[in-house]
Amino acid sequence: MIELRPFASLGGADHGWLNAKHHFSFAGYHDRERLHWGNLRVWNDDTIAAGTGFPTHPHADMEIITYVRSGAITHKDNQGNQGRTEAGDVQVMSAGRGIAHSEYNLEADDTQIFQIWIIPRERGGTPTWGAKPFPRGDRAGRFVTLASGFAQDGDALPIRADARVVAATLKAGESATYPLGADRLAYMVPATGAVRVGDVTVTARDGAAIRDLATVTVTALEDSEIVLVDASPLG
Repeated sequence: MIELRPFASLGGADHGWLNAKHHFSFAGYHDRERLHWGNLRVWNDDTIAAGTGFPTHPHADMEIITYVRSGAITHKDNQGNQGRTEAGDVQVMSAGRGIAHSEYNLEADDTQIFQIWIIPRERGGTPTWGAKPFPRGDRAGRFVTLASGFAQDGDALPIRADARVVAATLKAGESATYPLGADRLAYMVPATGAVRVGDVTVTARDGAAIRDLATVTVTALEDSEIVLVDASPLG
């Protein structure tokens, strides 16, 4: 089953400095049919104006992955971590028992990010933060694991969840296959371009909620950059 969630159907709000679109219920947007997708709780599509950002605020018991689509984001937290993550790269924050952080766009132009929240296996634990470059060229024609809760994914940023975040860059006409497993759930969003999964066309910033498929084969209709979360069912 592949359920298309067009970008135009997403919730969200334009705060001036922040134009946010929500694939799932978040903040002032509530849709009882879009509360989560397995342990994937949040997928926000944020455009942050130059020189603005999120002032210091707390989180707990959530794995928060930031995929930078354009520009850069600068992180600082009360655990002493700080760093700048730029387009194509990824940062991960395991909020654990509690962390306070800020995220600012200190660049001259808008920054665009996907922010993805995944429910952890267990509550509590020591908060952590990390970032890593994932050059788009290394993902050409194939899925590469960016963040993972599985020990075998040693090159990925670690998260404390039964989930994996992967990405691929495809030229028009190219295909890539991800071995999902029929008992798993996937949620896929093209950052750019347009792709086809089965008989469903997914364009830039649309969401595709996928289940009951052992493998997910994505074919690019135009040059595309794809991000996919492999999630576990809840309960």
